[in-house]
Amino acid sequence: MNGFEFSAPGRIVFGNGTGLESLPEIRKWSERILLVTGSDVSRAGWLLDGLDSLGATIAIHSQAHEPTVEDCGEVLRIARAFGAGAVVALGGGSAIDLGKAVAALAPHTEDPMDHLEVVGKGLPLPGPGLPCAAIPTTAGTGAEATRNSVLAADEVKVSLRSPHLLPRLAVIDPFLAIGLPKDQTGWTGLDALTQLLEPLTSRFANPISDGFCREGIVRSVRSLPVALLDGMDIEARSDLALASLLSGLALANSRLGVVHGLAAPIGGLFAAPHGAVCARLLPLAWKANVAALQRENHPGLDKYRDAARLLTGQSTATLDDGLAVIQKLSNLVGTPGLAHWGMIESDIPGLCERASKASSMKGNPIELDEGALADILQEAL
Repeated sequence: MNGFEFSAPGRIVFGNGTGLESLPEIRKWSERILLVTGSDVSRAGWLLDGLDSLGATIAIHSQAHEPTVEDCGEVLRIARAFGAGAVVALGGGSAIDLGKAVAALAPHTEDPMDHLEVVGKGLPLPGPGLPCAAIPTTAGTGAEATRNSVLAADEVKVSLRSPHLLPRLAVIDPFLAIGLPKDQTGWTGLDALTQLLEPLTSRFANPISDGFCREGIVRSVRSLPVALLDGMDIEARSDLALASLLSGLALANSRLGVVHGLAAPIGGLFAAPHGAVCARLLPLAWKANVAALQRENHPGLDKYRDAARLLTGQSTATLDDGLAVIQKLSNLVGTPGLAHWGMIESDIPGLCERASKASSMKGNPIELDEGALADILQEAL
């Protein structure tokens, strides 16, 4: 067994109503709190009212799209001018990634590019940031449990990556996802499933993350169809919220693979929701990886067989049976081809070149050359 380390947020709280219950703890961190939330600020009303009643002064930033380096710089200036002593990130992955980045950088630097991987200097953060609470309102990215923040820069999505990005407090309240539209429920749900399958089959997998992946896959498969049919089903929402949390813990410690390796440059070039891209690519990536592993009789096939059994609930499931479940879920969600978001065939070579350099690709169980990546994208159009 290879050595490994395992990182997680300082504290994780899960359960219905835990959002409100967490506010006194957050208020103890500082009187002046920066709230980073999504485009619909009204969804943060309960939090604003609760912190106000506890005597906090709050500055608000509403993030309407996936965050860029420029967005991060702007919110850093707001945080410093306001004198924020803590950050609350409430929303989907975009709000949480941005809030985590601002909290981590605020005491240290004016320029996020100093610390960005791939396109920046990649310098380590010199120390802890502001205390940060991450409270997801979707069940997909697991960003509340990861030690990176994804920002768009130079037409590619890249990460700030440091243990200092881990929130001090992660609050997962399944009630907060009630009312999420069907397409967002489906796309974020398949993002989480991708983030469970890729760490399970990663070359950096470890026994702790494997356990999280196995638990999360079962919950994802049984509850995503239920939540798509009835978005008010709190048991299904709870399963998906837990699966998303487990996916974040897994990817933070065992990395990802080709789906996220391709999704990074796609998301940088096109206004395509990250979850929708993952949902489209996941079955195609399964096929490509399994074919490559089979050609080499690679031991990584055992993890795909394990995944197939988890996806189907059948001890005798084949690799094709596992693929069939993924494809069925992708069809159920209603995932459009990548051409829907503006991608054309001539974009493929450049995307493959960028994807081959993406950090997520390092976790793929077997190296896929640019020809194999191009085949995936061609079919995904």
